[in-house]
This record gives sequence, structure tokens and C-alpha cells, in this order.
Amino acid sequence: MKANSKAKPFIKWVGGKGQLIEQLDAQLPEDFENWDDVTYIEPFVGGGAMLFYMLQQYPNIRHAVINDVNPDLTTCYRTVRDMPEQLITSLMEIQSAYNALEAEEGRKDFFLAVRDRYNEKNLDPLENTTKFFFLNRTCFNGLYRVNKKGLFNVPFGKYTNPQICDPATIRKDSELLQHVEILTADFEATFDYAQGNTLFYFDPPYRPLSDTSSFNDYAKEAFNDDAQIRLKKYCDRINEAGFRFMLSNSDCKGKNEEDNFFDVLYGEYNRARIYEQNGTPNIVIRNYSKSSKLWHRHSFKLRSYGIRSHLHGSLCNNYPQEKC
Repeated sequence: MKANSKAKPFIKWVGGKGQLIEQLDAQLPEDFENWDDVTYIEPFVGGGAMLFYMLQQYPNIRHAVINDVNPDLTTCYRTVRDMPEQLITSLMEIQSAYNALEAEEGRKDFFLAVRDRYNEKNLDPLENTTKFFFLNRTCFNGLYRVNKKGLFNVPFGKYTNPQICDPATIRKDSELLQHVEILTADFEATFDYAQGNTLFYFDPPYRPLSDTSSFNDYAKEAFNDDAQIRLKKYCDRINEAGFRFMLSNSDCKGKNEEDNFFDVLYGEYNRARIYEQNGTPNIVIRNYSKSSKLWHRHSFKLRSYGIRSHLHGSLCNNYPQEKC
């Protein structure tokens, strides 16, 4: 598939990797494009920015597996894959009904009615996905958050003319998803799908940088430090089995020099920092040597973020098995 294809995430997702795609690409194994018959696995698919990029950029990916513990999210992926035209029709209907309401109060009542029906948790896949899309495009900031009972509780967002249905994106995404296996399980369930040349990409709920910055309530089960440690043990299992993995998370040390949580936890693996457009650092952890294309392709991006003066230290200092 061509890299200029228009496939992209069909939903808004907090923590999506859209603006970090090129930097993450530079962290892939140096010879990845030369691997044969690749299996690509994402145990935390989320909005799928990395997934859609990888499927378009690397035609050597012959088998892809995505997973998420959120059943409503994975139902969305299956519906987009298996019934795109029915979904488009359903979304156009709810979009027309919503946009026909001129008063904000009427739109809010419509939103709350849809949210209540969605939270009944007894919908067929098409209706469930339609309401998921609607809520995602009309709730506050496009957030997805659930309470301890697993009920969606994000309030109404005041958007003038939200695009609830994007037919071109749904059709293109459906095309790419045709050969993707979709799981709804704990992240460790993905191990059985690894075979031969397998790359895992982990984008778990990020560890909060402060008590007030926490937003990882994508599912009713919390993803706390114990879960982060369990994930590290799973990465050890992948490493011992001879497969490759790349993992991204919040850079706690970048926020607080004394917070070495990930640097200690993943001390035996290669670690690097990549930067969002606003300069916020993310840590990337890999069980393979750094790609030589990093400096050639992306140093200009890092300089543009105003961090050239500490580039060498932030990317290369104290990272085992790496040479800059």
C-alpha cells in the first residue's frame, strides 16, 4: 500500500501518536523495511495512528494484530472493517439529526440521550459504534473516559458543526483493516500471535507526570504502576523469545529529574527521548540497537523544538548498548 494513502484514525484519541509518527518511525529497527513476512502487533491500539501509518508505509507487514481492553473501541474497529457502508449510512443519519438542531440546549439533550442509551451496554455492534463515533465527536474535547462501572461520563462539548461521519476515512481504514486481527483482551494475550519476524509496538496508558495530569481512564480497570511493572515483565518475555519490541511512555524524568521510574525499570534496554511539538518529551524503549537513520532524518526536527543544546545528552546519555 502506498504511503500517500489517506487512511488515518477514524476517532479522536487522547495520547494519539499522530505528531510523533516520524520520530517513532526513526526508532524502528534499522533494517525493518527489509524484514520478510512481518507480523506487527499493537497490544494497546488506541486511536490507531501508528497502526495506519505502519500498514501504509511497510508493505512487508503481512500480518497485523491489534488489541485493546476496551470492548467498545475494538467493536469500532471490527465495524469499520466489516461493515463500512452500513456504518456510513448510520452515521450520516445521526449527523443530520444532530446538526438539524439549532439550539444548544436541544443538542445537549440529544447528546445526553445518546450517552444514556450507549451506557445501557446492550446495543448491536453497528448501533454501538455509531453512538461511540457520535459521542467521540460531540463530547468535551473528544475525550474517552469511563467511571468505575465502565460507563462513559464525558460531558457535552459545544461544537457548532461537528463532522461525525467521514466516509473517505472509513472506507480507506476498512480497506487497511481487512487483514488485521482484532482482539479484546489483556495485553499479554497478544504473545500467542507472535511468529517469525515480529515487532511489538506498545503505547500503553501513560504514567501521569503529576497528580493533576492523570488521564488514563480508558477502561474501568486502572493502569497504575503495578500494571506498568507487569508490562515490563511482559517485554522481558518477548525479548527472551527473540522478538523485537518498541514502547513509548511519558518521560517522568523530563518532568522531574528525580523520577527515574522508567529509566530504572527498563535499565537493561535501549532508551531514547522524542519530543512533541510543544517540547514535551516522551521516552522510547527498545530491545534492539538504535537505528542509524535517527540523526540523518530527524535531528532537524529536534533542533526546531529548541532543544539542540542538550540533544546529545537527552538521547544518548547512559543508554546501554547504544553509540551516538
